[in-house]
Amino acid sequence: MKQYLDLVRYILDHGEKKEDRTGTGTVSVFGYQSKYDLRDGFPILTTKKVLFDAVAWELLWFLRGSTNIKDDLTGHTPIWNAWAKENGELGPVYGYQWRKWEKFVWDDKKQAYRKEHIDQIARALELIKKNPNSRRIIVSAWNVADIDRMALPPCHTFFQFYVVSGRLDCQLYQRSADVALGVPFNIASYALLMSMMAQECGLTPGILTHTLGDAHIYLNHMEGLKVQLERTLGPLPRLEIPRKKVLEYCFEDIKLIGYQPAGFIKFPIAV
Repeated sequence: MKQYLDLVRYILDHGEKKEDRTGTGTVSVFGYQSKYDLRDGFPILTTKKVLFDAVAWELLWFLRGSTNIKDDLTGHTPIWNAWAKENGELGPVYGYQWRKWEKFVWDDKKQAYRKEHIDQIARALELIKKNPNSRRIIVSAWNVADIDRMALPPCHTFFQFYVVSGRLDCQLYQRSADVALGVPFNIASYALLMSMMAQECGLTPGILTHTLGDAHIYLNHMEGLKVQLERTLGPLPRLEIPRKKVLEYCFEDIKLIGYQPAGFIKFPIAV
């Protein structure tokens, strides 16, 4: 994952100090892009341990359309605990937008609008299979009408799939990127999603392009990242998942083979 370490070095060398919502303070750059080719191995950090189990649980939680951390049918990453209400609810966050984007349709008989939902994941899968040359294979979590109802507005806001030469590529736009904590998680999550989508569609998972808006390092993360930069890169592991429908995957289907990272580095969460 040299690409990730290059991002860290770039921000340390070129970033500018900037205040932020949490009051912690950051060093930040705007507009940065990295590419990860999944044919070279699964893109997960080897210079520190990333909790891949939490990555998998959270993605399955999103794909269920879940918005509550107490949903007992799938797990979730504990990171969400800081924003949840006492009843566990987070509002219409990622899973809701991916699977249940609200749409209002005029009903001539009742002379009123009725609410329906759009399953963006199902639509993306259908386009990949039936119209792979489409430039509209897009899933958005940034629903302007729902932002105020969300416990936390989406950081990874928008992703697009691209089919070419028997492979499935994906580009993710992330408006806000916590480089120490969030970005390693986001890379692994979208690489897993790409792989699941590719499996259902009979394609090879290809290149993940990660485009960042405000890419920032919190000031209290600087020392931990400097430690990480001194570590030696290890070989990338391999993802093993069965050929099945994306919305039918369970946690036991997902296996990361040969992941031998350096030790965990603890970074405080800025809430």
